[in-house]
Amino acid sequence: MRQWMVAAKKADFYAIAEKFHVDPVVARIIRNREVIGEKNIRIYLGGNLSDLSDPHQMKDMDRLVEILAQKIRKQVHIRIIGDYDVDGVTSSHLFLTALRRVGAKVDVVIPHRIQDGYGLSLHLLQQAKEDGVDTILTCDNGIAAIDEIAWAKAQKMTVLVTDHHAVPFEEHEGRRTEKKSLADAVVNPHQQDCRYPYKELCGAGVAWNVIRVLYENYDMDKREAEDLLDFVAMATVCDVMSLTGENRILVKEGLKRIRHTKNIGLQALMQACNVQPENISAYHFGYVLGPCVNATGRLDTARHALRLFETGQETEAEEIARDLVDLNQERKELTLQGVEMAKKLCEEGGYEKDPVLVLFLPDVHESIAGLIAGRIREMYNRPVFVLTRGEEGVKGSGRSTENYSMYENMCGCAELFTKFGGHPMAAGLSLPEENVEKFRRKINENCPLTVEEVCPDIHIDMAMPVGYASTELVHQFALLEPFGKDNPSPLFADRNLSISRMWLIGKNRNVLRMSVLSEYGQPVPVIFFGDVETLFAYFTEKFGQEEVENALHGRKNRILFSMVYTAKIDFYQGNENLQLEMKYYR
Repeated sequence: MRQWMVAAKKADFYAIAEKFHVDPVVARIIRNREVIGEKNIRIYLGGNLSDLSDPHQMKDMDRLVEILAQKIRKQVHIRIIGDYDVDGVTSSHLFLTALRRVGAKVDVVIPHRIQDGYGLSLHLLQQAKEDGVDTILTCDNGIAAIDEIAWAKAQKMTVLVTDHHAVPFEEHEGRRTEKKSLADAVVNPHQQDCRYPYKELCGAGVAWNVIRVLYENYDMDKREAEDLLDFVAMATVCDVMSLTGENRILVKEGLKRIRHTKNIGLQALMQACNVQPENISAYHFGYVLGPCVNATGRLDTARHALRLFETGQETEAEEIARDLVDLNQERKELTLQGVEMAKKLCEEGGYEKDPVLVLFLPDVHESIAGLIAGRIREMYNRPVFVLTRGEEGVKGSGRSTENYSMYENMCGCAELFTKFGGHPMAAGLSLPEENVEKFRRKINENCPLTVEEVCPDIHIDMAMPVGYASTELVHQFALLEPFGKDNPSPLFADRNLSISRMWLIGKNRNVLRMSVLSEYGQPVPVIFFGDVETLFAYFTEKFGQEEVENALHGRKNRILFSMVYTAKIDFYQGNENLQLEMKYYR
């Protein structure tokens, strides 16, 4: 059972509200996001590019750019090696655009998920050597490719790494030592001796900072780098990075630019997804546009997505965008099938005592393992690994809860893997099939948390009567955007609510609308997109079938409940109407 935890952080909310001209409710939410002090509140509400840190502070930044400039002058062959997700594709596009702009002899390779695997594989390096490549520039990968980089250096190749994933380490007698790479330069803010103060950048964020310094080196207008922020924003949201500090600024600035983007591919993708540029938000990055880009890397090759962003032809862009949307629809169907298989395994496989779920689904396409893991995590509120049978052994992806560091705990099972990497909230791995059950057993034996402890609490910003919500207040919530990891949409709670009427809507009649009465008898519209059957069963168990029927027919009933909700504005026929969305109930 997930606990409802109402924030109890202290501050002078009325003083903050007066100082920044916001409602005290907004002031309380800002404090709940650990934004403290006038300077930090100002940056949170209105930070801009001038508030970003100096990219020269990143370890090896100046060295990497100096080497790149030398290679560009010599006109040697530079190859960018990216990744097949949104972050990797956009990072590759950013570097390709920037290096071409400064006259480099450059090309790009996006690994094929199944044929090449993740990151800087030996196969890709061997191919680069055969192609006469002098310099490898990675983006969104490379930090863990210790052996592969050693091979490339033995071949007299130059290797430049830009990445944002956890730095691999060895542990001896309780002391951790970072594994050393032979790369000529490594730019990754997670390195222990990197002085860059903000650590949560995605791969595209790191790449963009390299481009800032590169353009500065060529005395180029900084606005040219800023025009690339639409891609940085998309990558930051789609890679589920923390929307705090600098990432908030990058996403806000990127959203401004994508509304007027000159990239024909982005324009075509928005059109194919029926997204109006003027209304785009972080939500559209994460749940509409991003999944279409990811679908190519999952079911085909992410090179199609890169081609979409590279093309200058509207007709070609429209064709590729339609293909991406179709692939994403196919991906959705495969994911639903996989989720059902995973649920059945959870229910029948004796997993109830496992704080960490390790689910082996050999027939599931390996490209959607991470998506299935994410869905199962949401259902069971536990860290989840979904493993599938690949062409060479077993591959898998993991998705974690906020209080369980996935990558660190995997390090305790390192001897079972042929390859692994990631960060606290997500990870990928490969292992022999005979190690699957050993992995399940060891990751659970080493888990420092019980099943109950690993289940995240529901963090509520404040108890707020539903009658206090208003369109004026909700409009102020726009100041808190973009919403996402570590900066969620505000959550409120109210108790002793009654129902004057509820009814089902939607093509499949699986969405519930309710008219809920506040303690003062004020009717408030509520919508619920969750599991309606489970809700009805819960109300029936508590109050009886007759009371549920009474509520469904708008008759007086005895149902009384508490709910956690968000407040939104519903636009209908040109009118704005307040609408509360129920997230949890009891």
